Amino acid sequence: MDTPAPPQRCAWCGTDPLYCRYHDEEWGVPVHDDRRLFEMLILEGAQAGLSWITILRKRPAYRRAFDRFDPRKIARYDQRKIRTLLADAGIVRNRLKIHGTVRNARAFLAVQQEFRSFDAYIWRFVGGRPRVSRPRGPKDVVARTPESDVMSTDLKRRGFTFVGSTICYAFMQAVGMVDDHAATCFRAKRPAPGA
Repeated sequence: MDTPAPPQRCAWCGTDPLYCRYHDEEWGVPVHDDRRLFEMLILEGAQAGLSWITILRKRPAYRRAFDRFDPRKIARYDQRKIRTLLADAGIVRNRLKIHGTVRNARAFLAVQQEFRSFDAYIWRFVGGRPRVSRPRGPKDVVARTPESDVMSTDLKRRGFTFVGSTICYAFMQAVGMVDDHAATCFRAKRPAPGA
Protein backbone atom coordinates (compact mmCIF):
# COMPACT_ATOMS: atom_id res chain seq x y z
CA MET A 1 0.00 0.00 0.00
CA ASP A 2 1.33 3.45 -0.92
CA THR A 3 1.91 5.96 1.85
CA PRO A 4 0.12 9.22 1.09
CA ALA A 5 2.40 12.14 0.30
CA PRO A 6 2.68 14.73 3.07
CA PRO A 7 0.69 17.91 2.44
CA GLN A 8 2.50 20.72 0.69
CA ARG A 9 3.31 23.46 3.18
CA CYS A 10 4.88 26.90 3.14
CA ALA A 11 8.61 26.40 2.55
CA TRP A 12 9.68 28.18 5.76
CA CYS A 13 8.44 25.44 8.09
CA GLY A 14 10.58 22.65 6.63
CA THR A 15 10.03 19.17 8.07
CA ASP A 16 10.54 19.62 11.84
CA PRO A 17 7.38 18.13 13.42
CA LEU A 18 7.04 21.00 15.92
CA TYR A 19 7.36 23.57 13.14
CA CYS A 20 4.90 21.67 10.92
CA ARG A 21 2.35 21.46 13.73
CA TYR A 22 2.72 25.21 14.41
CA HIS A 23 2.29 25.93 10.68
CA ASP A 24 -0.69 23.59 10.31
CA GLU A 25 -2.60 24.53 13.47
CA GLU A 26 -1.62 28.06 14.52
CA TRP A 27 0.11 30.26 11.96
CA GLY A 28 -2.37 32.48 10.18
CA VAL A 29 -5.33 31.43 12.35
CA PRO A 30 -7.16 34.50 13.73
CA VAL A 31 -6.67 34.94 17.49
CA HIS A 32 -9.02 37.07 19.58
CA ASP A 33 -8.06 35.92 23.07
CA ASP A 34 -6.15 38.65 24.92
CA ARG A 35 -3.82 36.29 26.78
CA ARG A 36 -2.88 34.46 23.58
CA LEU A 37 -2.31 37.79 21.83
CA PHE A 38 -0.05 38.87 24.69
CA GLU A 39 1.84 35.57 24.58
CA MET A 40 2.50 35.87 20.87
CA LEU A 41 3.57 39.51 21.14
CA ILE A 42 6.09 38.56 23.84
CA LEU A 43 7.36 35.48 21.99
CA GLU A 44 7.79 37.40 18.74
CA GLY A 45 9.87 39.97 20.62
CA ALA A 46 11.89 37.20 22.27
CA GLN A 47 12.59 35.78 18.81
CA ALA A 48 14.40 38.96 17.65
CA GLY A 49 17.82 37.85 16.42
CA LEU A 50 16.98 34.15 16.80
CA SER A 51 15.10 31.54 14.80
CA TRP A 52 11.40 30.98 15.43
CA ILE A 53 11.97 27.25 15.97
CA THR A 54 14.22 28.15 18.93
CA ILE A 55 11.33 30.04 20.52
CA LEU A 56 8.81 27.31 19.72
CA ARG A 57 11.01 24.79 21.50
CA LYS A 58 11.25 27.11 24.51
CA ARG A 59 7.54 28.01 24.58
CA PRO A 60 6.62 25.53 27.36
CA ALA A 61 9.42 26.97 29.52
CA TYR A 62 8.25 30.51 28.73
CA ARG A 63 4.71 29.65 29.77
CA ARG A 64 5.99 28.24 33.06
CA ALA A 65 8.47 31.05 33.74
CA PHE A 66 6.06 33.87 32.87
CA ASP A 67 2.97 32.66 34.75
CA ARG A 68 1.27 31.40 31.58
CA PHE A 69 1.55 34.93 30.17
CA ASP A 70 -0.76 36.51 32.71
CA PRO A 71 -0.06 40.23 32.12
CA ARG A 72 -1.37 41.22 35.57
CA LYS A 73 1.17 38.98 37.31
CA ILE A 74 4.01 39.93 34.97
CA ALA A 75 3.35 43.65 35.44
CA ARG A 76 4.13 43.17 39.16
CA TYR A 77 7.46 41.37 38.68
CA ASP A 78 10.20 42.82 40.87
CA GLN A 79 13.99 42.64 40.65
CA ARG A 80 14.06 39.35 42.55
CA LYS A 81 11.76 37.72 40.00
CA ILE A 82 13.80 39.19 37.15
CA ARG A 83 16.98 37.68 38.65
CA THR A 84 15.21 34.31 38.76
CA LEU A 85 14.24 34.66 35.09
CA LEU A 86 17.79 35.61 34.13
CA ALA A 87 18.95 32.32 35.68
CA ASP A 88 16.31 30.23 33.86
CA ALA A 89 18.04 28.23 31.11
CA GLY A 90 14.67 27.32 29.59
CA ILE A 91 14.10 30.82 28.20
CA VAL A 92 16.19 33.37 26.32
CA ARG A 93 18.15 34.98 29.14
CA ASN A 94 18.43 38.43 27.67
CA ARG A 95 18.14 41.19 30.26
CA LEU A 96 16.57 43.68 27.84
CA LYS A 97 13.99 41.18 26.61
CA ILE A 98 13.02 40.14 30.14
CA HIS A 99 12.70 43.74 31.32
CA GLY A 100 10.81 44.43 28.07
CA THR A 101 8.30 41.70 28.90
CA VAL A 102 7.50 43.39 32.23
CA ARG A 103 7.25 46.78 30.53
CA ASN A 104 5.03 45.31 27.81
CA ALA A 105 2.73 43.73 30.39
CA ARG A 106 2.17 47.17 31.95
CA ALA A 107 1.54 48.76 28.56
CA PHE A 108 -0.76 45.87 27.61
CA LEU A 109 -2.89 46.44 30.73
CA ALA A 110 -3.14 50.16 29.90
CA VAL A 111 -4.36 49.29 26.38
CA GLN A 112 -6.92 46.87 27.82
CA GLN A 113 -8.19 49.58 30.13
CA GLU A 114 -8.47 52.12 27.30
CA PHE A 115 -10.02 49.82 24.67
CA ARG A 116 -11.72 47.24 26.96
CA SER A 117 -9.58 44.53 25.32
CA PHE A 118 -6.25 44.28 23.55
CA ASP A 119 -8.10 42.40 20.82
CA ALA A 120 -10.30 45.44 20.09
CA TYR A 121 -7.19 47.62 19.90
CA ILE A 122 -4.87 45.43 17.83
CA TRP A 123 -7.32 44.25 15.17
CA ARG A 124 -8.04 47.89 14.24
CA PHE A 125 -4.76 47.87 12.30
CA VAL A 126 -6.32 45.55 9.71
CA GLY A 127 -9.86 46.87 9.90
CA GLY A 128 -11.01 43.91 12.01
CA ARG A 129 -10.53 41.33 9.23
CA PRO A 130 -7.52 39.23 8.20
CA ARG A 131 -5.58 40.47 5.19
CA VAL A 132 -4.93 37.63 2.76
CA SER A 133 -1.98 37.34 0.40
CA ARG A 134 -0.77 34.29 -1.45
CA PRO A 135 2.98 34.56 -2.04
CA ARG A 136 3.97 32.55 -5.10
CA GLY A 137 7.70 32.63 -4.44
CA PRO A 138 10.43 34.18 -2.27
CA LYS A 139 10.23 37.51 -4.09
CA ASP A 140 6.59 37.85 -3.00
CA VAL A 141 7.34 37.43 0.71
CA VAL A 142 7.42 40.67 2.70
CA ALA A 143 8.84 41.36 6.15
CA ARG A 144 6.81 44.49 6.88
CA THR A 145 3.87 46.45 5.54
CA PRO A 146 2.40 49.93 5.97
CA GLU A 147 0.03 48.40 8.57
CA SER A 148 2.89 46.89 10.57
CA ASP A 149 4.72 50.24 10.39
CA VAL A 150 1.70 52.04 11.86
CA MET A 151 1.20 49.33 14.49
CA SER A 152 4.85 49.50 15.52
CA THR A 153 4.76 53.28 15.85
CA ASP A 154 1.59 53.20 17.95
CA LEU A 155 2.79 50.37 20.21
CA LYS A 156 6.06 52.23 20.86
CA ARG A 157 4.13 55.43 21.62
CA ARG A 158 2.17 53.45 24.21
CA GLY A 159 5.35 52.21 25.93
CA PHE A 160 5.85 48.80 24.32
CA THR A 161 9.31 47.59 23.42
CA PHE A 162 10.64 44.94 20.99
CA VAL A 163 7.86 45.94 18.61
CA GLY A 164 9.67 47.06 15.47
CA SER A 165 7.76 46.80 12.21
CA THR A 166 9.27 43.42 11.26
CA ILE A 167 8.38 41.96 14.68
CA CYS A 168 4.89 43.43 14.36
CA TYR A 169 4.44 41.84 10.93
CA ALA A 170 5.57 38.44 12.24
CA PHE A 171 3.08 38.88 15.10
CA MET A 172 0.32 39.75 12.60
CA GLN A 173 1.09 36.54 10.70
CA ALA A 174 1.22 34.47 13.87
CA VAL A 175 -2.19 35.65 15.13
CA GLY A 176 -3.95 35.57 11.78
CA MET A 177 -4.25 39.31 11.23
CA VAL A 178 -2.62 38.46 7.93
CA ASP A 179 -2.78 35.11 6.18
CA ASP A 180 0.37 34.65 4.16
CA HIS A 181 0.20 30.93 3.44
CA ALA A 182 1.87 30.35 0.09
CA ALA A 183 -0.36 29.82 -2.92
CA THR A 184 0.87 26.21 -3.09
CA CYS A 185 0.30 25.49 0.63
CA PHE A 186 -2.54 23.19 1.63
CA ARG A 187 -3.58 25.77 4.25
CA ALA A 188 -4.15 28.48 1.67
CA LYS A 189 -7.78 29.46 1.64
CA ARG A 190 -8.79 30.92 -1.67
CA PRO A 191 -10.60 34.23 -1.21
CA ALA A 192 -14.16 34.37 -2.44
CA PRO A 193 -14.59 35.82 -5.95
CA GLY A 194 -14.50 39.58 -5.79
CA ALA A 195 -12.89 39.60 -2.32
